[in-house]
Amino acid sequence: MEFPSKLLKNLVYNISQLSGIGKRSALRIALEILRKPKEFSRDLSESIFDFKTQIKHCTQCHNISDKDICDICSNSSRDQSIVCVVEDIRDVIAIENTNLFNGLYHVLGGVISPIEGIGTEDLNILSLEKKIIDKKVDEVIFALSATIEADTTSFYLFKILKKLDVKVSVLARGIPVGDQLEYTDEVTLARSIQNRRPYESDLSN
Repeated sequence: MEFPSKLLKNLVYNISQLSGIGKRSALRIALEILRKPKEFSRDLSESIFDFKTQIKHCTQCHNISDKDICDICSNSSRDQSIVCVVEDIRDVIAIENTNLFNGLYHVLGGVISPIEGIGTEDLNILSLEKKIIDKKVDEVIFALSATIEADTTSFYLFKILKKLDVKVSVLARGIPVGDQLEYTDEVTLARSIQNRRPYESDLSN
């Protein structure tokens, strides 16, 4: 792709380094930035820098937050006895948008994937065990994507949690196999949470 300006070329290159954005999309974004007032570019760059340098990870659930403990974990009206285990921060946002779940979350930070070099030691598993024990959690919901890697992760977690005398459930399979949780529509996701079933019965299907 040829560019009439080195400044434009550099901006398109940097934008295209973001996952899911190709050079053509990056070019459209760059030209849109050019059409905006100068103040927009300043505010955009400052917000990106502030986000990168000031964002925190909640010390309790590993969700992103402006504080050491996120608003969900610090909310006394949330049900402390239920923990929803998710793969990614985006999954927390997706479930919260259903306005149906009122428990706590635990972000694993990925799933077991030998191909990508992600093992159990790379995930937030030890802190999950500690949370269950400290908060005397009654139920853990596996809200992971319907992929082989996620199923492997769920099975690994189930073997650990079985020793802690806690109820383990899994989302109803309203989510198509192979789909990422964040791309599931809110109605399907809400029904999957409502109709969750014991993890042990899920293994027999």
